[in-house]
Amino acid sequence: MFDGKRNEFPMDLPLMSYFIDDRIPLRDLKKRIDDTDLVPSRSSLKEGIDGKFSNLEENGYRTLSDLRKALKNAKRIPAVSKETGIEEHYLVLLRREIESYFPKPFPIGSFTILDEEVIRKLEKEGIKNTQDLYETLQEGDLPGIDPETKETLSHLSDLTRIQWTDPTAAMMLYEAGYKSAKMVAEANPEQLCKDLEMVNVDQRFFKGKIGLRDVKRLVNASSYLNP
Repeated sequence: MFDGKRNEFPMDLPLMSYFIDDRIPLRDLKKRIDDTDLVPSRSSLKEGIDGKFSNLEENGYRTLSDLRKALKNAKRIPAVSKETGIEEHYLVLLRREIESYFPKPFPIGSFTILDEEVIRKLEKEGIKNTQDLYETLQEGDLPGIDPETKETLSHLSDLTRIQWTDPTAAMMLYEAGYKSAKMVAEANPEQLCKDLEMVNVDQRFFKGKIGLRDVKRLVNASSYLNP
């Protein structure tokens, strides 16, 4: 767990995807939904979940990838509903929940703590967003960028992999000393909440109060990423 110090994050990261592994069995997806404190608008996903997921498996949906492909196009949802006997409304919510596990990459320029010159160098190399950045760093090649900045970029791109973590949230986590998704996953939620409040003094990053319940969701979401 986080001890209040700004621990270092090693640069020799093992190769891994920016996103979670979508090849996981459908039963693991069901467990994640069951174990997650869902946002209110999706809490009904837990209602009758055992029967609904059994129906999905009986109709050939074995993995998260299978289900995601079937629900990716909203126009196909009525057909999947008819095939499985699951209400369209439920499948719409399930689609939203699944897609939230695959956060859309953010533009490099969203990181306001980076120098414009660094951003220009990255974009010149074809690195336009956080996924490009993360995958390029996995290969260990970032020409024209000094080691210290490269390390910062490594931390920030890793943090944006976490569900609900936009560049502002990633910068807050980084400033609070949580420099990787793994560190967030291992954090004590109460301590993490306090640390985020400390770096947001005078609402430097955003206006409003940081809720413990949301922080707990963040920690939980981090635990599903590759370490």
